Amino acid sequence: MLDDMDRRILRHYQHDPALGPAELAERAGVTAATCARRLERMQASGIIRGNRAVIDWRALGYEVEVSLRVTLDKTQARAFDEFMAAARDVSEVVELQSFLGRVDIRLSVIARDMGHYQQIYRQNILTLPHIADIEALMHVARIKSDEVLPL
Repeated sequence: MLDDMDRRILRHYQHDPALGPAELAERAGVTAATCARRLERMQASGIIRGNRAVIDWRALGYEVEVSLRVTLDKTQARAFDEFMAAARDVSEVVELQSFLGRVDIRLSVIARDMGHYQQIYRQNILTLPHIADIEALMHVARIKSDEVLPL
């Protein structure tokens, strides 16, 4: 269970995980040793799962993002596992989510342009196993993308 001190540390850490231990401790109002010990404990317990770089796909030439909602053929016992394994191998699929309901899987796909997307769709997506239905939603704008928790 997290106490107020852990929450203060996490609140500052999630906004800027590149902060040095001394600066993070100062912002959280704790000593550097306490901050380091608590961060280490939260990492060991899985509360902090890691740090990552957030890369702007557009800066690298990816101008198109499409969400694909996929319904699988549920008459096949291994449909979900086989679909997920194959979808993980498509490098332009940057996110996979599973759902309960009519839609089973959502894939987020990036491409350089519409021609590139069409190539990915025909060669890599439509060849994935056990697809019963697929619906494409073209992203127009990202209104909010925030993984910061209200601590």
